Amino acid sequence: MSIHGPRLQALGAIILGTLSCSLPARADAPRAITLAEALVMAQRNDVGVVHADGGAQNARAAVRSSWGAFLPSLNVSAGTTKQLTGAGSTRVENGQVVITSRQPWSTSLGANASLTIFDGGSRFFEMGQAKASRAAAEVDAASARWQAALGTKQAFYNVLAARETQLAAAAQLDQAKRQRVDAIARTHSRAATRSDSLRAEISVRNAQLAVTQAAMDKASADAALGRAVGSLVPVTAAADSLGMVSLALDDSSLASLVEDAPSVHAARSLLDAARESRKNAWSAYLPSLTASWARAGNGTGDSPAWDPTTLDYSGSLRFGLTFPLFDQFRREQQLTQTSVAVRNAEADLRDARLAARQSLTDGLGGFREASERVASQSATVEAAGEDLRVQRERYALGGSTLLDVLTSQAALDQARRDLIRARYDQRVAKAQLEALVGRDL
Repeated sequence: MSIHGPRLQALGAIILGTLSCSLPARADAPRAITLAEALVMAQRNDVGVVHADGGAQNARAAVRSSWGAFLPSLNVSAGTTKQLTGAGSTRVENGQVVITSRQPWSTSLGANASLTIFDGGSRFFEMGQAKASRAAAEVDAASARWQAALGTKQAFYNVLAARETQLAAAAQLDQAKRQRVDAIARTHSRAATRSDSLRAEISVRNAQLAVTQAAMDKASADAALGRAVGSLVPVTAAADSLGMVSLALDDSSLASLVEDAPSVHAARSLLDAARESRKNAWSAYLPSLTASWARAGNGTGDSPAWDPTTLDYSGSLRFGLTFPLFDQFRREQQLTQTSVAVRNAEADLRDARLAARQSLTDGLGGFREASERVASQSATVEAAGEDLRVQRERYALGGSTLLDVLTSQAALDQARRDLIRARYDQRVAKAQLEALVGRDL
């Protein structure tokens, strides 16, 4: 007998009745959310997504800063000072007699700018490295979203599986109670021994324990879903309306997608950043040319009032050329380190591609195996239900023992559990493939 047929509402009523006896009533009933709502909440609240978005924001700021390196730096300064010693007095500084100004206030005003004209191409390479790092950070952010979606789907499907387990436990309890009634009636009519009624009572107690355990698992699954979506309000999965689980693309299409999977894309961006860093290391062997300009004004007076026209101004324009001849092999060390980083990044990219291919093979195999188990276990549940019905009728007519009935019941319970697990594995396998290729399937 399948638990997914017209008896669903009756079994749900049994669950509610049983849970009301086994668990205390809760005033804050969880709010039912759909899978789409859960995914939206996870994209907004998941810790990994928040951190990855912050990393992408920092990377974009680094690109903006690399553009700023081509612009001149500009500083302005201004100040005023009052001399507290007597005006026109003298003092000795470093063996020299210094006569202080007769005017107690002194003011200053200045501005300076500097610009790097040529630095061996370092700024260009740093910009390329920053852009590559930004691309890697953005891929990491996208990958974090898919990982959050995977975790949310797993939590959501776990709630659905826990709900199915509750239905199965309620059906088990319902059948165990009916078997107990039949066993007691046969015992009273002396058509069976007292052992049958005792076995039937044990079966009922085991079924009640299964109902309690299923309720606890359901509460735990709800809590895990609330954490996955970042909800401080208790939530639960809405009724299962997902329908049949299938893949929208064939194997060849998935194989082409996996070559540009988020993990592969991120490894490729890191390789680009490492290559730009190695180019930047070569720029240390080239000269650098800088230019700077400064202008300052100073003056004294009887008050702190600003009057730029009374200041004495001076200015300068300077060009500087620096050519590093020897720096204790630091440039060689940096070049070696960046070259090693490039080789490591190339190896990481190759491994990422191979790992993505392996994950695709394993994921497709897991999905197909779970799909076969779903079909097989569905038939097994139907067959086990029919076998239990026949055994109960035979037992009522004295053609079999209660042990035969309990054996059939145990087989049906196990088939239901296996079907629930197969459906969960099938859904999770599809979610893993979607996280791998970075798109819905």
